Amino acid sequence: MSAERTSELPVVVIGAGPVGLAAAAHLLERGLEPLVLEAGDQPAAAVRCWGHVRLFSPWEYDVDAAAARLLDPAGWERPDPTELPTGAELVGRYLAPLAATPQLAGRIRTGTRVLAVSRVGVDKTRTVGREGRPYLVRTITDGQVVDLTARAVIDASGTWGQPNPLGAAGLPAIGEDQATHWLAGPLPDVLGTDRARFARQHTLVVGMGHSAANTLLALVELQRTEPSTRISWAIRGRSPARLYGGGDSDGLPARGLLGSALRAAVRSGAVTLLREVTITGLTPPVGGAGRLHVTGTGRDGVPVDLHVDALAAATGFRPDLAMLREVRLELDPGVEAPARLAPLIDPNSHSCGTVPPHGHRDLAHPDEGFYLVGMKSYGRAPTFLLATGYEQVRSIAAALAGDTEAADSVQLHLPTTGVCSTDLGVREAAETAGVGFATGSEHGYSAEAPAAGCCGAVPQPVTIGAPASGC
Repeated sequence: MSAERTSELPVVVIGAGPVGLAAAAHLLERGLEPLVLEAGDQPAAAVRCWGHVRLFSPWEYDVDAAAARLLDPAGWERPDPTELPTGAELVGRYLAPLAATPQLAGRIRTGTRVLAVSRVGVDKTRTVGREGRPYLVRTITDGQVVDLTARAVIDASGTWGQPNPLGAAGLPAIGEDQATHWLAGPLPDVLGTDRARFARQHTLVVGMGHSAANTLLALVELQRTEPSTRISWAIRGRSPARLYGGGDSDGLPARGLLGSALRAAVRSGAVTLLREVTITGLTPPVGGAGRLHVTGTGRDGVPVDLHVDALAAATGFRPDLAMLREVRLELDPGVEAPARLAPLIDPNSHSCGTVPPHGHRDLAHPDEGFYLVGMKSYGRAPTFLLATGYEQVRSIAAALAGDTEAADSVQLHLPTTGVCSTDLGVREAAETAGVGFATGSEHGYSAEAPAAGCCGAVPQPVTIGAPASGC
């Protein structure tokens, strides 16, 4: 296919979540034709799974600029910028109206799952004649396989539906596949539709991210009215200091409060914390009725032996790379993020979530015109923020339109967390010893003037994206 004809093809965007829809809005502003493919039966299907969860970033940071420019002429009522929306409100007041705009409505195909991405006429091994070829995107809709062609592909499909297993080695714990009846997912609606499942029961929450914190605090609230409700919390690390965060020093107050409230719940005894846990086995009861037997090892090799009514595995997610097998990718072997982005977000050395500005050059792969964006661009790393994805797709749209100057002018403004890798070791030692630790401002930096450290960049304001978990 000639270069001229390739330029007439659409840019395929995989996923109609917040970042995918923002990508479509930016492409339209650049005069490019987007085609958004959504596996769910509605736009933002993944966000709807955690609709009961309240974001800890206000509306001010939850809306993409190009998306707002599509919505405003349609009489869109902008939410109060200081309010904290739930996932359901994010969909109902922003994402659903955005998907319904005349500019986007006809360019979104729901119920369309992408099976594979390749290049027309060549497999991954072919080098000669590869450059400039359009992409082949194989999809399935209502059981029918359909091949589409695209000038470029932006994969904003996220990591939803690809949970990390409970086993500490990256593999499922023995018996995990037989324990699905007791697995409640990472973000159950504890105070709503799932209340009866948890009231007066013993729940084990596994994980040390914000999804775990949300579930734990919901269980604590339930415990206040149902005192016999028991809550255990297992983490693989030696300390929960990273999740407790920076408290008053967090640039997003609701995020800081989340960690502070969880710390208080552990100290009060409402939540029983188990540290350095390796889960090795899940054994359902004989006959299928009763409690799930959880076994493993804990701190100093002490055996873990629990019988629980429900288990919420908030262990994070990993990207689905199988559908990209025929694309030439350059990914970090550990984090599974684009190689140039990975060092900026590697959780082994970065704990605060503040990432330096990055755009199309950091997200590019050997196959030109292919990009991973949003949560999927972070691979196995957590702490993704929505505005990070919005700036990613703004830069990519500019690059695809040939505006290199705008594409390279990346400006990313993120809130500080009040905790970073420079002091995390001290925090962990203090938490392990059961003593307090100074907040960020007392430690010599604040939300306005952060310490130099793992992030290196001067932080700036934005939003949390979808919780790093699935429904």
